[in-house]
Amino acid sequence: MLKKLLHSRETTAIGFILLMFLGVGAINPAFLTADNIWLCLNSSVVYTVAAVGIALVIMTGEIDVSVGATLGMTAAMCGTMIRDGEPWAWAIGAAMAAGLLIGMINGFGVTVLRIPSIIMTLGMNGIVRGLIYVYTDGRWVENISFDFKILAQGRLWGAFTYFYLGALALIAAVHLLLTKTRKGRYLGAVGDNAGGAMLLGIPVNGAKWVSFALCGLLTAVGGVLYVSRVGFVTPIAGSGYEMKVIAACVLGGISLTGGVGSVIGAAVGAAIMASISRVLVFIGLSSTYDDTITGIFLIVIVVSDALIRRRAVERARRERLTAKTQHAAEAKG
Repeated sequence: MLKKLLHSRETTAIGFILLMFLGVGAINPAFLTADNIWLCLNSSVVYTVAAVGIALVIMTGEIDVSVGATLGMTAAMCGTMIRDGEPWAWAIGAAMAAGLLIGMINGFGVTVLRIPSIIMTLGMNGIVRGLIYVYTDGRWVENISFDFKILAQGRLWGAFTYFYLGALALIAAVHLLLTKTRKGRYLGAVGDNAGGAMLLGIPVNGAKWVSFALCGLLTAVGGVLYVSRVGFVTPIAGSGYEMKVIAACVLGGISLTGGVGSVIGAAVGAAIMASISRVLVFIGLSSTYDDTITGIFLIVIVVSDALIRRRAVERARRERLTAKTQHAAEAKG
């Protein structure tokens, strides 16, 4: 059990963030303060929720690059309605409905129209990003209720914000759903071997459609949290988030080919992504390198994962060949 835990992808991600924090702390001891660590984790809440959503899609072997635009659209809707005095429940409900609708459209395009997910979601990203400009008339959404913005500041014992604690509860719930329920395990089975899953009677297209819908819904939750945390919404809100959350999933051990990984790893990866800009500042570099480092992480880990998988396949092939050779020798003898 301990050996399995030590070799798990989530443990590797946790080890990576610990080494990163300790390394930066060795360079600048001011980084390793309790307040700074809490800030790094609490600031990852939007990434975390969105990463959990896209992790569900990636586990099925698909991809969704429209999450940044979806987050921006839902944040704009929520912020505008709250600014205009609409009840919070209506504003949040409308944002989540919009996110769910975008996710369902993505799922329809991929499963029914058979459009490759990268093309479908890339097109949806452009459509939704354009709609944000139409919806906001190209203006910032400002003057949002102070009472709504202050929600993001509430903390338990001065450590975790209530938003981050809610995100941790969401991660636990989704993890249990994926690992302890039959239908939850469908997602991993579909990503691991769609053809085999279909032969076993698993509704492959249904599982993929649900994953896209949940991704849109959870991204909308991230959009609502974004409004409260940032306090305003620009027409380009959410831009670049798709790369951040995909990189978070990859750093957390989720394979882009599907079937491997967990939402716990995605959450750890999100914490890493959210910490990079602060890490850069504490080691004396400009935070403008953030996207560059994210891209490097993404490429290096994807390539490493591909090499590891290829080596595993070759090792299994050699073992089968050796076994057959030994069996033939024993039969001849």
